[in-house]
Amino acid sequence: MNTYKSRKEVPEQEQWNLQDIYPDKTAWQKDYEKVEVQIKEISAYNDQITNAKSLLGYLTLSEEIERVYTKLSGYSMLSLDIDTREGGSQKFVDKTRQLGQKWSSATSFFMPYLLSLESEELKQYIAEEEGLKYFEKDLLESFSYKQHVLSKEQEEIMAQMGEAISAPSRIFGMINNADIKFGAVTNDDGEKIELTRGMYAKLIEDENREKRKEAYKAYYEPYVTLKNTIATTFASAVKNNVKLSKIRHYPSALEKSLFSDRVPKAVYENLIKTTRKNLTYMSDYMEYRKNKLGLENLHAYDLSVPLVGEASKENISYEQAYETMLEALEPLGKEYIEILKTFKEKRYLDVRETPGKRSGAYNLGLYGVHPFILLNHRDDLDSLFTLAHECGHGMHSYYSSTYQPQITAGYSIFVAEVASTVNEVLLIRYLLSKETDSSKKEHLVNHFIDSFKGTFFTQVMFSEFEKAVHEKAEAGEPLTLDLFNEIYEELFITYNGKQLVVDEEVKYGWSRIPHFYRPFYVYKYATGFASAITIADKLLSGDPSVKENYLQFLKSGSSDFPLELLKKAGVDLTTPEPINHAMSIFHSLIKEAMGN
Repeated sequence: MNTYKSRKEVPEQEQWNLQDIYPDKTAWQKDYEKVEVQIKEISAYNDQITNAKSLLGYLTLSEEIERVYTKLSGYSMLSLDIDTREGGSQKFVDKTRQLGQKWSSATSFFMPYLLSLESEELKQYIAEEEGLKYFEKDLLESFSYKQHVLSKEQEEIMAQMGEAISAPSRIFGMINNADIKFGAVTNDDGEKIELTRGMYAKLIEDENREKRKEAYKAYYEPYVTLKNTIATTFASAVKNNVKLSKIRHYPSALEKSLFSDRVPKAVYENLIKTTRKNLTYMSDYMEYRKNKLGLENLHAYDLSVPLVGEASKENISYEQAYETMLEALEPLGKEYIEILKTFKEKRYLDVRETPGKRSGAYNLGLYGVHPFILLNHRDDLDSLFTLAHECGHGMHSYYSSTYQPQITAGYSIFVAEVASTVNEVLLIRYLLSKETDSSKKEHLVNHFIDSFKGTFFTQVMFSEFEKAVHEKAEAGEPLTLDLFNEIYEELFITYNGKQLVVDEEVKYGWSRIPHFYRPFYVYKYATGFASAITIADKLLSGDPSVKENYLQFLKSGSSDFPLELLKKAGVDLTTPEPINHAMSIFHSLIKEAMGN
């Protein structure tokens, strides 16, 4: 594993090239000033949209602002994420946020105006002005929000409050990325050193149980120390979400989050219900893991250690990982592979962990530019899967931006996790098909099982936690540290089985999850995983129509609602079938691992 003390040490080919967005900060500033002027221009449309021509003028200018603002925002975010300690980049992010606030405030009049029209009046405008046909689908869909949009004056106030409402998420982000200082662990020389996230990912898989335990305690130390601050921050985020839902006349915060994707509440509830029916499989797995490790008691710090010793320690360089990924994704066709090769050649990826860099991994697709993929690659199997996952997102962004106009190029997060997880499933199937060493094959089976646990079961558990917490808030109950701990610990035991000893740190697990600041987001990992299992199995059957249907899905952006797009790709999440199919695959993996 390459360890870098500064970004300057990282090879240029493994750093993304932000000059693809702006050649320098002067160009960024020029676009910033351009948008400032355009915001003043668009605010002048307030009370002045009186016919089809003026409506088209407003919508055209709005889309232009969106295109440039997305570049401004993307550049500033990507600049900050390579070093969250850098004050200059933080200023750019703050400036962009303030600009976005001005834009939101300047256009807050539009939805109330639009929904004041009668449907027939709007259709008449579209018939009169050819250019409005481009915006027709979005305009007509907006009428479904009629009961959730406030008066013009109220919308202006809501726009002005936007930054305050989103404050809890930003506060947690700074705590989690910039301020967190983990506890100390013992290195190979017997010296105490500060734990990093990259080190933790390695140590929690170490064969030495004492090292795992030490790393686990050190990792949770700052979250336990800051428990009251984080609990207050999270409580504020949940309360804000509940209040916004009520203000906008949604039946619940959950239904507010599901509304934009037109996902019925029953889909969310079916996910939890069907998963709970299959938790005996997870209990079987925990018993198997405990016996395989030869332990009397299983703890949370025993859940990541590979069960097959040396087979898990194979070093996989970034170069090797990329080539393996390309080979594994061949069922997606030559075109897909050739495009993905260019991602590496053209520096769409930022590969290495460096001090101050944002943790984790993500893809940011910028319309009119290209995808940007952040990694913290550690030359191991997990990093190979993360690479395949994020490149799935990246290819989805590439295809949608290439084949869709700006208005439908962005895609819902709901379908995003399908594109990434199909790649992961194809990768594990490929590795299993090629492996001849029984020990390595056993390790891969267990890795697949762990993927199920992390991407499916854990995310469903998180989803149930979010639902429970929001329901408590909606019932008027106080949101306290003890409440969060109690709900989380109970769910952890339910989802992981009673074989697990519940350490003190377990109940604080909720405090480290950044996704909780994007309400009801994580369930999409689970539905995406179940959908991906179905699609990948069909792709591997060799039916060319399945590949074409799936690539068309990737090229569709937001041209239809997520559930409809998935139906065209062969998955119907309004039924329990995709979840049940995923559970049957999980069960078969457990039996294979146990030698049954």
